[in-house]
Amino acid sequence: MKKVVTFGEIMLRLAPPGQLRFSQTNSFDVIYGGGESNVAVSLANYGIPVDFVTRLPANDIGECALMEMRKRGVNTENIIFGGDRLGIYFLETGAVSRGSKVVYDRAHSAMSEIKAGMVDWEKVFKDTQWFHWTGITPAISQGAADACLEAVEVASKMGITISTDLNYRAKLWKYGVESEKIMTPLVEHCDIILGNEEDAEKHFGIHPEGVDVTQGHSVSGAAFESVCKQMMAKFPKAKKVITTLRGSVSASHNSWAGVLYDGSQLYESTTYQITHIVDRVGGGDSFMGGLVYGLITYPNDDQKALDFAVAASCLKHTIYGDANLVKADEVEKLMGGDASGRVAR
Repeated sequence: MKKVVTFGEIMLRLAPPGQLRFSQTNSFDVIYGGGESNVAVSLANYGIPVDFVTRLPANDIGECALMEMRKRGVNTENIIFGGDRLGIYFLETGAVSRGSKVVYDRAHSAMSEIKAGMVDWEKVFKDTQWFHWTGITPAISQGAADACLEAVEVASKMGITISTDLNYRAKLWKYGVESEKIMTPLVEHCDIILGNEEDAEKHFGIHPEGVDVTQGHSVSGAAFESVCKQMMAKFPKAKKVITTLRGSVSASHNSWAGVLYDGSQLYESTTYQITHIVDRVGGGDSFMGGLVYGLITYPNDDQKALDFAVAASCLKHTIYGDANLVKADEVEKLMGGDASGRVAR
């Protein structure tokens, strides 16, 4: 089987234990993760050969991040080294009516100082069927945006399927360029586009036409059809536009579903009620990992691919940390309707 390649920044995550606030804690739990590395871990768990490409500092902390990828079965031979530090983010986990909070400390990280020409993309993409990036990477710096554009151009020329998760992050777009000017030429190369209504509006000024996407604490899937159509009109290479549907009852209770539009038909998934969230960070990444797996494994069944992605991400909300540490058979069990959570003996 040909491999999947993902490209982005892996960071050191520092979080107070449990639901402690930053001002209460005397220690931090350590985890390594990031949007594209999380997708890579999901795919490795499902048995898909996957490479993660990034830039790490050549020090002990960079080595720890590298070890995290290796122990999850992700190939790291195309990672490059340089710079002085690994990016950090601090996470304060919310509960009930208090939302979670993220503080970034990633300025001058090794990945933020990457430049076009540092990665030999033709070498990286040998025997590759799929390339995935997210809107987080070009938000880091102009150099990261340039390297990402270089990657999608090479992947496009080589006939590789390209996917993106638009992932708008207001706290990251700080280097003086509007996101639309950077994102448009990148997304023009994409076959598969994932993004919610905020991503579409913030990046491209696209929003649902004549409908309210929220209905109380639930989210209307059909309301996103107009967003999908507008995205396909703007990006004609796109074959599928997908969005996750998160209804937030509280920080501890969300509804979770998704829709997929293939240019003619809108597919909607089952809606799950996640009533006791363990960790919602990485929820979208786990959806993307499940979606890539589903579209590769069920190439003629978009409904099943979507259902796999939603079920996979539902399970991620029960797992502490950035990455989704479940196997394909566990996802398929939930897809089949078994949400009992009984002990496997």
